[in-house]
Amino acid sequence: MSGAMHILAYPFPSSGHVIPLLDLTKRLATRGVYVTVLVTPSNLPLLEPLLPSHAPFLQPLLLPHPQSSDPNRNRLVSMVTFMSQVHRPIIVDWAQSHPLPPVAIVSDFFLGWTHQLDSQLRIPRLVFSPSAAFAMSIAFTLWRDLPQVDDPENPNSLISFPKIPTSPIYPWWQISHQYRENKRGDPDWEFHRQNTLFNFASWGFAFNSFTELEPAYLDHVKKDVGHDRVWAVGPLLPPKDDFTVPTADRGGSSSVPCHQLLTWLDSRTDSSVLYVCFGSRTFLTSKQVEILTSALELSGIHFILSVRIPDEKKGGRDCGMIPDDFEDRVAGRGLVIKGWAPQLAILGHPAVGAFLTHCGWNSVLEGLAAGVVMGTWPMGSDQFTNAKLLVDQLGVAIRVAEGTENVPEAEEMARKIESSLDKARPERIRAKELMDAALGAISQRGSSENQMEALVNRLSQLKNAKPT
Repeated sequence: MSGAMHILAYPFPSSGHVIPLLDLTKRLATRGVYVTVLVTPSNLPLLEPLLPSHAPFLQPLLLPHPQSSDPNRNRLVSMVTFMSQVHRPIIVDWAQSHPLPPVAIVSDFFLGWTHQLDSQLRIPRLVFSPSAAFAMSIAFTLWRDLPQVDDPENPNSLISFPKIPTSPIYPWWQISHQYRENKRGDPDWEFHRQNTLFNFASWGFAFNSFTELEPAYLDHVKKDVGHDRVWAVGPLLPPKDDFTVPTADRGGSSSVPCHQLLTWLDSRTDSSVLYVCFGSRTFLTSKQVEILTSALELSGIHFILSVRIPDEKKGGRDCGMIPDDFEDRVAGRGLVIKGWAPQLAILGHPAVGAFLTHCGWNSVLEGLAAGVVMGTWPMGSDQFTNAKLLVDQLGVAIRVAEGTENVPEAEEMARKIESSLDKARPERIRAKELMDAALGAISQRGSSENQMEALVNRLSQLKNAKPT
């Protein structure tokens, strides 16, 4: 292993964060980089299928699953605090005794505290962002500059970001609840702020994005952090030819077998089906489910609806249920998937022409790579920023709804989702253009492939500079 390069990859233990970082590690491994993935038991099944085909370059280091002893604390802060306190000594001891010491750690942007490993392990930290550079720009400005609105009690008070390209403006209710709901001096608020600012101070950034998608925001991040160690290496997806081949490392098993879904889609004409999915973490409220199912029924279109199954442990949370007779009422033109769906396989089928999405960044990239028109219904987090990018700047999406605040009546929603399948929509032309750009970026000599090469070369310089 003389001359080999070894890095650590540390995802936040949620599938939407683990999967794209694993996609990055696969690309590093194919370039001869040894990668140890720091993974919790619940996410090990996402990594295990990759190990035989990428041996010996991919290896796991199993870490305890984050636990919270205080149910009143913010869940994200509790998880990150646990990882900082419990995982850190395990990582340090393991890395210091490894025969091929790591030259860097690539860790999720939720794990800002890993910047401190620089002093313990003498290795730099590369921030991995599974979100857009646009969203990162908003987060940096929030937690560094601490902007406020005149009336925080008014959810529609406007907050602006004049230093960011396009000077985006948001109603207060769309700003991160981590930022809004607590005040300066609150321990959880201060922890989250410091954890975010550690990202700002880290050695470099790798974005699951591509240059052609958001050049102004990638340039803004470079300007903000004061260096050029910012690489756009996405979209971190399988090749387009593999979209219709679901794999165990991209989620789980579907309640409707994939072959059955594809057979159903085979019988539909091109671009005639709407796919509806709100990600792996979003529960719709009863009212949202009522409006959505009514709109789907009223629209008369063909559709696949993927819904998350409510968890009885969620206590008093309002989690909507699909009406018992809904599937019977839409039989022949609608399919309902309860639980995980093989999203890439669905989006990659020619029959699917539109995608009603919560605008999580993984779903955004999958929709772009499939070339479908998107209907946006963001629910929280960076999703409002992603929707703004899709609708207002890229022109590939139509605005359908926003959270629980701005939801049209079922009749209007039906018109919107039906129109998303219109073959003459200008968004459809733009979607095909961005599909070509997305797939071109990850093709040989594409922009993201070139960025990946540049990243590996920069990491090699770290290895060569590291004392033996």
